[in-house]
Amino acid sequence: MFERFTKDAREVVRDAVARCQNTGGGTVGPEHLLLALLEREASRGSFALAALGLPVEGREPVREALEEARRRAGLSRADAEALADLGIDVSEIVSRVEEAHGVGAMSGDRRPAGRRSGRAGFGRPGFGRDARDVLEKSLRMALAHRDRHIGDEHILLALTARPGPPAEVLADHGVTHTSLTRVLYAGGEAQAG
Repeated sequence: MFERFTKDAREVVRDAVARCQNTGGGTVGPEHLLLALLEREASRGSFALAALGLPVEGREPVREALEEARRRAGLSRADAEALADLGIDVSEIVSRVEEAHGVGAMSGDRRPAGRRSGRAGFGRPGFGRDARDVLEKSLRMALAHRDRHIGDEHILLALTARPGPPAEVLADHGVTHTSLTRVLYAGGEAQAG
């Protein structure tokens, strides 16, 4: 499947792996893909984000919101609200865990000392089930729109099409699957090489 990726999409995947590795994460998740996408410039995905009110220089609030979701161990606000209905205060749990183990302890970015992650013998993080699902959905998005190659815009579309913190954070900033599809395919405002 990787051979069908455009240069921009390949760079997103490589950058997601690097981000995961740099934070000590053991598994690349959808949030790593989104963080990598937020760094892109002059790509279809980047132009679509800008058209929806998220120019490159204005993406820091999205990064911060995503980091906050990661601190909650990847729980979406909906998950946290459902737990609150059961009397479980996620913010309090996060505070206690971080007090005992350090800030970001629930984000999944930390590995015990000496533990290697990813595929055996490779020392680099592997792709988690959710990240693989995003990449598979990106292929389906490209096929559905009769695009020959999978671009970074298809990865972005796939992130908005599945529940979870990346889609929630993007929606909070005006980037939904519907709005993104409209920008990408209903007039060509986000055309780039």
